[in-house]
Amino acid sequence: SIYGFGFFFARTAGDNTVKTIVYIDGFNLYHAINGLGKNHLKWLNLWALSEAFLKPQDSLEAVNYFSAYAEWLPSASSRHRKYVKALECVGVTKHISHFKTKTKACKQCGTSWDSHEEKETDVKIALQMLEDASKNSFDKAILISADSDMVPVIKTVKRLFPEKNIMLAIPPRRFGIARDLRNVTDGSFEIRQGKIAKSLFPGEIKDANGVVLVSRPREYTPPHT
Repeated sequence: SIYGFGFFFARTAGDNTVKTIVYIDGFNLYHAINGLGKNHLKWLNLWALSEAFLKPQDSLEAVNYFSAYAEWLPSASSRHRKYVKALECVGVTKHISHFKTKTKACKQCGTSWDSHEEKETDVKIALQMLEDASKNSFDKAILISADSDMVPVIKTVKRLFPEKNIMLAIPPRRFGIARDLRNVTDGSFEIRQGKIAKSLFPGEIKDANGVVLVSRPREYTPPHT
């Protein structure tokens, strides 16, 4: 498959079009997919997946991906950067935060170790959604997450902009733990493994001239290929 840079941006809104923006909690989705035990599903085209959620009248205006690079894990960080480049090739907007290192210690034995905590991602999702709502950039927002930390922003957007429709797309096998979020959104559904499998990037992502922009990491090679 060949992906041209301008292809995904040539959308025009009609009078009855429902402007739709997708907000993706990157690590929440990643860990859910990782739990499926099928690494090739991580090579996921989030624009294509977002399009699979649309109703006939919906127009996909933007897809926002929020995450951070695990710099202390060079191999994983390299794959992550390659994945983000692939996302950018199809029009996904990246919002990269960072990890904060914290030293923890066992109270019983005194052993200490470094732990890493993702910072700012929740805040960035909240601010982006509020900004987009205030600018009337969307009629419908789709949040991909099962994190209850998102409840306050959903409540705030609904309070300030009650006409906005906010849907929840729940990562695989996390429907139960997303109860708090389901209670404050206008509707919810679980992302099925089959829908993910149908929305993967090809092995090579090319521009309109056939130049390879990104190649799939070998760790994400599908079985039997």
